[in-house]
Amino acid sequence: MKRRIYLRMQSWEEALEAFFERVLPSRYNEIEILPVKEALGRVTAEPIFARLSSPHYHSAAMDGIALTAQVTFGAAEDRPKRLRVGEEAFFVDTGDPLPPRTDAVVMIEEVHQVDTQTVEIMRAASPWQHVRMVGEDLVASELILPQGHRLTPPDLGALLAGGILEVPVKKRPRVAVIPTGDEVVSPEEAFARGPQAGEIVDVNSTILGGLIEEAGGEFVPRPIVRDDPRELKDAILSASRKGYDVVVINAGSSAGSEDYTPAIVEELGEVLVHGVAVMPGKPTLLGVVNERPIIGIPGYPVSAVISFDLFVKPLLAAMLGRSAPKRESITVVPTRRLPSKLGAEEFVHVRVGQVGERVMAIPLPRGAGVISSLTRADAIIRIPRLLEGIEEGGEAAAELLVDKGEIANTVVIIGSHDLALDLLASWVKREVPFLRLSSNHVGSLEGIIALKKGYAHMAGSHLLDPSTGEYNLSYIQRYLSGVPVRVIHLAYRQQGFILPLGNPQGIKGLLDLVRDEVRFINRQRGSGTRVLLDHLLDQEGINPTQISGYEGEELTHLGVAVAIESGRADVGLGIYGAAKALGLHFVPLAQEQYDLIVPHEHFDDPRVQKVLAVLRSEGFRAQIEGLGGYNTSMMGKEISV
Repeated sequence: MKRRIYLRMQSWEEALEAFFERVLPSRYNEIEILPVKEALGRVTAEPIFARLSSPHYHSAAMDGIALTAQVTFGAAEDRPKRLRVGEEAFFVDTGDPLPPRTDAVVMIEEVHQVDTQTVEIMRAASPWQHVRMVGEDLVASELILPQGHRLTPPDLGALLAGGILEVPVKKRPRVAVIPTGDEVVSPEEAFARGPQAGEIVDVNSTILGGLIEEAGGEFVPRPIVRDDPRELKDAILSASRKGYDVVVINAGSSAGSEDYTPAIVEELGEVLVHGVAVMPGKPTLLGVVNERPIIGIPGYPVSAVISFDLFVKPLLAAMLGRSAPKRESITVVPTRRLPSKLGAEEFVHVRVGQVGERVMAIPLPRGAGVISSLTRADAIIRIPRLLEGIEEGGEAAAELLVDKGEIANTVVIIGSHDLALDLLASWVKREVPFLRLSSNHVGSLEGIIALKKGYAHMAGSHLLDPSTGEYNLSYIQRYLSGVPVRVIHLAYRQQGFILPLGNPQGIKGLLDLVRDEVRFINRQRGSGTRVLLDHLLDQEGINPTQISGYEGEELTHLGVAVAIESGRADVGLGIYGAAKALGLHFVPLAQEQYDLIVPHEHFDDPRVQKVLAVLRSEGFRAQIEGLGGYNTSMMGKEISV
């Protein structure tokens, strides 16, 4: 099959409007009757009216005595009123029916019991005080809930109080998800025999299924379809005829030679939209087959989620008679420039945390296949399609993916990557559940510069000064002039060569890096590991240009380790803990010092102090020692600046 070019690119708003005009989701009227106790989260299919008043009898709203208000008139502290128990006054508990011919309750705290037959009050009661009258909450025939209302736990209580035991709700739209691709395998199959090179584990079906359920639909997984036009055609026809309300095809809607979905949908029905001006998510397809909405969603996870958010979620909401919920928007300050191509609205996932008066946004990797950007994201910045990007330090609107309260309870660390920080974040969440630690890896020097700009509460750094042999202090003096800081020691770490298991090339020292057959993987400029490497190379008189792969960069120690494990490189410089984590060989070269740098203005912040308290705990120290390659004897100690 020939490659296809995209049809006229539309904005997602135009595409959605055209789609809705054709599929008319408001006509969806499938209804079912459910017991109220089983209807949580469902959407009412019609207005619900009370059958009973609530309360359906006059009841005491307080513990005390019920009486007729008239008999209390004239009571005062200097003229107490005595009443006969069982004739004029009746003891009641909250919720009890009022005895006949009574219309008020006096709180027990205001009642003095003279004897078993007599009580005394010192204040007159007004009619109906402390009484819940019939229909105070609901009156029989009164509207309890409108049509199109999503049922909450209090709603269920209100329905039961109004005498409703069963409720008509919209049936959840059934959404069939068809994964496609010769390379796609189910998780069960892949992990039963071990994933093979060239295979892609089908994670998207699970992601989309969860999103469908969250949006009020019923997820119906379908078998994986191979890159065969006849097989895909049969799968689409079958799904469109089996009573599914929406058919989602995952992958196969792009412009590649084996992307058959557009042509098949066009043959079987209508292609309304093919190609939307968004990044990621451009290959989205919207169509109709047998009057069933067909949505072709791109195969990369980030693209799939964005496409779902823009098209499937509002479709399901409209079918349920609701509008798609909007996320809360806040103003954030990007810590790096966010370049973007003209012509497409770009969605950038970011981590956020409040530092001083500003909410900082740290961009996550922007690849459409980087699923970790979805799991780590706190918010999304949308870059309009007529902008070439958003500048660092400017302001931008961001849609929150987490509760706003979490943002104010986040401690932001920017700087060098260390496995100890990953564990520290986990420990902080365990020990102080309301607090989050957001660790963002940009390199030691960039972390220090971020403190200068006010972007973070602390920075992680292990920058060696070759002239003095000291770590971090000279860089603090150079780059943080005028910013008073405190320095807290994290750990001493072993840095060395990370190598394949068994060290097949026999790499033992720096001179081995210049061998023609050795491929090196480096860390980014400004990282402490890069500074250490350049210092060691200079000591040996080695020119970096002699090293194959010196210009290749990874952002983390684990990234270096993965590059070695996968065969992309033969050797890289990193910490022992990363080599141990992936079962790789390690040749130690140096012990270095890793510190946390905290500006004075943040040091006494209770959130920062809680993080430091966890850092200094014996349990945390013991776990870091267990990673291997760490010396924690000075962990948590302050270093004089």
